[in-house]
Amino acid sequence: MIDFVKDVRLWFAPRLLRDEGQTPDYRFSLANERTFLAWIRTALALVGGGFAVDQFLPDLRWGVRVGMSLALLAVGAACALRAVNHWVRCERAMRRGEDLPPSRFPVLLSLGVGLVAVAMMVVVLLGWTRGR
Repeated sequence: MIDFVKDVRLWFAPRLLRDEGQTPDYRFSLANERTFLAWIRTALALVGGGFAVDQFLPDLRWGVRVGMSLALLAVGAACALRAVNHWVRCERAMRRGEDLPPSRFPVLLSLGVGLVAVAMMVVVLLGWTRGR
């Protein structure tokens, strides 16, 4: 728990990372940043998908539309938060000369997106629209 609190503090004050270990090769720090940006792009795509489901599929039943939309928005929010946390954890590990931290988040993200995709396929196949 203490590490998590320290990680969150580093989200807003990354200069404090300089106090830990030694400066890694800049190429690794830049690669870590590119990975962070890829996670952020994924989060933005999920958020955009959540809004698209809500705005552009008005014929879906309200509960189905809102459920799929909220699922995409929630996964997008989780992805954005996890991106910054993972960036801090990796940067700290590189500065300390430790192994990069393992993460179960890619599996959780894949499952979340997969479940929403299956739900959307069911909606497409069954045609859950208003008035039917």
